[in-house]
Formats: sequence, C-alpha cells, structure tokens
Amino acid sequence: MSAPLSGIIIAAHGRHYLAEVDGRKLQCVTRGKKTNIAVGDVVLLKMTSDDQAVIESMVERKTLLYRSDQYKSKLLAANLTRLFIVVATEPGFADDLISRSLVAAEAAGIDAHLILNKTDVVGSLDKARQRLEMYTSLGYPLHEVSARTRPDEAVATLLPLLAGQSSIFIGQSGMGKSSLINLLVPDADIAVREISAALDTGKHTTTFTRLYDLHIDGATAPSTIIDSPGFQEFGLYHLSEGMLERAFVEFTPYLGGCKFYNCRHLIEPQCAILAAVAEGKIAKFRHQLYGQLLHESAQTLY
Repeated sequence: MSAPLSGIIIAAHGRHYLAEVDGRKLQCVTRGKKTNIAVGDVVLLKMTSDDQAVIESMVERKTLLYRSDQYKSKLLAANLTRLFIVVATEPGFADDLISRSLVAAEAAGIDAHLILNKTDVVGSLDKARQRLEMYTSLGYPLHEVSARTRPDEAVATLLPLLAGQSSIFIGQSGMGKSSLINLLVPDADIAVREISAALDTGKHTTTFTRLYDLHIDGATAPSTIIDSPGFQEFGLYHLSEGMLERAFVEFTPYLGGCKFYNCRHLIEPQCAILAAVAEGKIAKFRHQLYGQLLHESAQTLY
C-alpha cells in the first residue's frame, strides 16, 4: 500500500479543493461531508486518478484565521504567520473592518500589518494617515505604496515583508488588493484561470481564496501569499470573553487592575479599562467595538 502524499491546499471552492504536491496540482475532495479544510492547510492525500485525490487527514495547524456569524463560521486560511490589511486613500475604508481584522489576528497569534495603497491620491493622503494613527500608535506597522503609479517601489517595499512568511492580504473591494497581488505574483491571472478551471467554478473567479508561491531571493523559508475575496464584514462570534480582552493590545497594561477579578470592562465600578478610556489612553471607538464583540459572542448558536 503506497504511503500518502503530502500537499498544501492552494484553493477551495465549496467542497472542492486544489492541492499542490511537488509542483503538481491535484483536485481533491474530503471523505464524507467534512469541509473543515482551509487554504494553507497541509494535508495527506491518497490518489484516486492521475489528477485527483482524496484528503485522508490534515497536519495540525499552527494558526487558523476565520470569520463567524451567529450561525456558522467561514475558514479564511491556515498556517498564516502574517496578515496584511489593505486600505486606500479612496474609496473610504471602514475602521470597523480594520479593527476586527486586527482582533482576529491577535486572537490567532498572527503578526498584523497595514498597507495604505493609492498614495498618489495626495488630496486624501493626510486624512487617511491621520485615521490610521489609531493603529500605528498601537504598534501595528504601516507601509505606504502606490500600485498604479509606483509599482516597482511597491514591490521593493512589500517583498522583504513577505520573505519567509505565510501571508494573507485582506480588505474591502476597491482598495487595490488585486493590483498588489498581480505585482507580486506576475502570473496570478493565469493561475486564477487554471484554478478556476480545475475547480470548475466558471466565472466566479473572485469568490474563492487562493495561495501563490513567491520566489524571493535570500528567503530562508518558503514564502507564500494568500489572496482572499474582498469582504465588508468580519464576524468574530467565535471569540470568547477572555480571548477578546487579550486581543485588544491596548488593554494589556490594565488587565488584572480591576476591582473585580471577573470584570467585563463594560459598566463595572473601579474598572481599570474604563478608567483608561475616560483618560483617553484607550480609544473610545476601540472600547465600543470590544463591547459589540462581547455582545456578539453571547449570541452564538452553533
């Protein structure tokens, strides 16, 4: 009996997956109705034909990034080390999505960065920078690029950050995320068409997450980048109360300083977090989001 093959999932659509095994792309399915496989997962496969296989098992993940609402969860990617939130000077970006993405990254143990694209739109640049100060002040790095007018500079800025990392680009539609991916992965369009054909997704090429290999000189480990579909909402119903308070990095100095050991940091007396909000040490917007996420986590039905 032949030993199972090891591969990495590079695309997923419904219950159909595409795995890369030693440079070959194999169409895969799971046994039964299990669909808990994510792009970036390392899997063990059993061949069923020349280009098809069944997923026998999954290697334990290092990290998992996913969204969830009241009823279900949606896996985004596995084994990530770095997350890039792409925003732009125009159209306007949503602070709610940025903050939720940062909370998700913190909860999953993934290093988070911000990319400000379209810096050539100088009329909106200062305002965008000011809005992003809320995040840079918390220690999240910001990288400014213009994919359209300074593509070489954009590549030179981003490639060192991607070297040896398993990265994902996320963001709302219209931020130029695909333009950046196309700069970093020159044959991305061809790869998308191949993946789309292999998964039989027809024209829905932008609705699935896919992984690309990056060939970066001097990288000491494999470098991959995952492009995710643009989305407007990032539900985090799966995060518990304890996970949430630790995922807001600005709360850290004050945790353990409240009068009550089970303080929820909402209305309790002598709460160190609420005192920090009142003193302007924690942004009101971020604390309000914490309260909203706490409310959401109590609604979970699955």
